This record gives sequence, C-alpha cells and structure tokens, in this order.
Amino acid sequence: MRHLLELCLFFLVLMGLPDWYIYRQYISQWKQRSLRWLYWIPSVLLLVGMLVIFGTFKPHSESMHNLSIFLITFLCVNVPKVVFTLTVFLLKKLARKMHHHFYENYIALALALYTMGYLIFGATEGKQYFQVKEVEIVSKDLPEAFDGYRIIQLSDIHTGSWGDDTRAIQKAVNIILQQHPDLIVFTGDLVNNHASELDAFIPVFAQLKAKDGVYSVLGNHDYSTYVRWETPEAQAEELVRLKEKQAQMGWELLNNRHVKLYQGNDSIALIGVENSGNPPFPDHAKLKEAMEGTEGMYKILLSHDPSHWRREVLPDTDIQLMLSGHTHAMQTKIFGFTPSRFIYPENEGLYQEDGQMLYVNIGLGYLLYPMRLGAWPEITLLTLRKER
Repeated sequence: MRHLLELCLFFLVLMGLPDWYIYRQYISQWKQRSLRWLYWIPSVLLLVGMLVIFGTFKPHSESMHNLSIFLITFLCVNVPKVVFTLTVFLLKKLARKMHHHFYENYIALALALYTMGYLIFGATEGKQYFQVKEVEIVSKDLPEAFDGYRIIQLSDIHTGSWGDDTRAIQKAVNIILQQHPDLIVFTGDLVNNHASELDAFIPVFAQLKAKDGVYSVLGNHDYSTYVRWETPEAQAEELVRLKEKQAQMGWELLNNRHVKLYQGNDSIALIGVENSGNPPFPDHAKLKEAMEGTEGMYKILLSHDPSHWRREVLPDTDIQLMLSGHTHAMQTKIFGFTPSRFIYPENEGLYQEDGQMLYVNIGLGYLLYPMRLGAWPEITLLTLRKER
C-alpha cells in the first residue's frame, strides 16, 4: 500500500506542476471560460483513471493490461507537457540573462511534439523493434572444435505483458530461426506472475529449434513471488506448472545442474542455476553443486541476475562466460545513457575481468510500462572464437 501511495504522489506531481505552469502562463489568458475548463478535462480523466487502476490493481494479466494502457496514456500526455514546461522555463531564464529572445514557445512546442511522437513509437513499435546484436566471445580456453559456435541468447520475455497476442513474439521467433544457431538459451523471466500466461505462446516457443537444443533458467518473476498465495504449497504448485509448460515447448530447464555439449572430440559445459539475486529478489542458486563434474572444461553459466557475477562467479569460480538478463536497461536508453546504471554496475552488454566475461541481455519483452525507448528488445547472437 505504501508503494502505491508513493507512486500516486509521483504521478500527481508529474501531472500537476506542468499543468499549473501551462495554465498560468497561457490558458488563463483565453477569454472564453468554457475553453479554459476544457483544458483540464484530460488531466481530470487521467486522475480518475489513476485512482481506479491503483485502487483495484491485482497482479494478474487483466490488471497488468489495464495498468499498461493507463501508463501509455499518462506518459504520452504528461511527459510532453513536462518537456514543454522545462524548455520554456529554461529558455526564458537564458533570454533574460542574454537580453535576447530564442522563440522559446516554438522551440518548446517542437520538442514536446517530438517527445510525444517518440513515446508513441516506443509504445506501438518500439516494444517489438527486435534487434539482433552480434557479439564475439574470444577465449584461449575454448576448445578448437567450438571455434565459430553460434549461440542465441534470449531473456525477460514476460509473456503476461503481451496478453494473448502472439504476433510480436512470432515475429521474434522467425528472426531467431533465420540466424541458424547451434544452441538457444533463455536467461529467465518467462512470465510475470502465472504459468497460465504461457498458454497462448506454447505453440510459438515450440518452434524454436537448434542443433544442440534449447535450455533455460528461472528468473525472479518465474517463482510467482509478486502474487499473494494462500499457502506456500500453492505457490510451489504454480512453479511446477511453469516447468511442465516449458517441457511442452521442448525447452530444458537447468535448475542448479549442467549439461555437456559436444563437437567432435571436444566438449564444453553449459551450467544453469536458479535465480540468484540481492534482496528482495529470491536466491535459490546452488552454483557449486551445478558445477560438479565440469573441472577443467570451458564453462558457460546461465544466471538471470547479473549481480551474481561479482557476488560469487568472479571470486569463487573459473567460469569463462556468464549470460544474464534482468535489467531491461529499464526499457529506456537516451543518447547511450540508461538509468539502470544507477542500480546495476553491469547492466547491458559485454563485461570482462581477468579473462572472465559477462554478457547482459536487456530483454525481449517489457514490464509495467508497455514501451521501449532506445533500449530496443534484444536477440543476442554470440559467436564463440578461439583466441589465436
């Protein structure tokens, strides 16, 4: 309840201050009172919508869909107002200092309209603007036979956010199959809260095929942690259902265990652990147990949360490559900057330290606000290379 109140307060400030400034500076000068009242209608409707959405919110697909619609509308209406207000305010201050006008109203309006267009693109096309990122992983430890080995990494699909509309995910699957990978891996957060979110997508995900198979691990959302369950047993049963549905898709879950992949006479170890996160995220990983029997091998670890790399992988293991997701790059990247940097030191892309590497995929899906801005949904194509 406290977090909802804080969120409501944030939205009220974001909505109220720009409206007050625009009304005071411009709308109040209109002669017709009826037009002045009309200005407030969108804000009043958003306020009512906010109270209804937050007052009735429950962590299931219908509530998430309603919240998504509200957030799209709120951002597209209010963020341009914020941009307009800040631009006018700053340019007027600058004009007074320099004794020169900058056509601040026109510049502010242009920036506000651009912002609105960018937000609309992010909400309609950006969340399915799938990008294939090609990354080479070079290691002296890689067996010769695996030089050129191609791995597709997917992460954070969050099927519950897509409702029952499979078209965008089908588009992504088609792109993946065009890459002809040797192996496909998924690094967690397949659902938002419930295994049933997968039902419409099982035939789509079952199309994913690779020579050495499709392997996955669990992310924090896959444990249905954000739902109030009557008993711990009910929550555990939900996880069993999720595992069964993944098996129906032909995906093999690596829950604190490993498999060996072979090319000719050479082999590498693919290790998977359950989610290992800092509080409040769950930590069920048993890395040492999962690694048993992989001594001396080239090792790839699938672990959802990139913070696991510094907490355990770097100090305690010789794992050459870890693949993660989780951050989404907060679904926002502007001029190369993403706010996820404030939370995760390793938040997107490739990191190296003393011969060990981490790659963080920023996700294929979205959560809470239904858009991606700059941090486009990612399909990672990793090519392993033997260091010469």
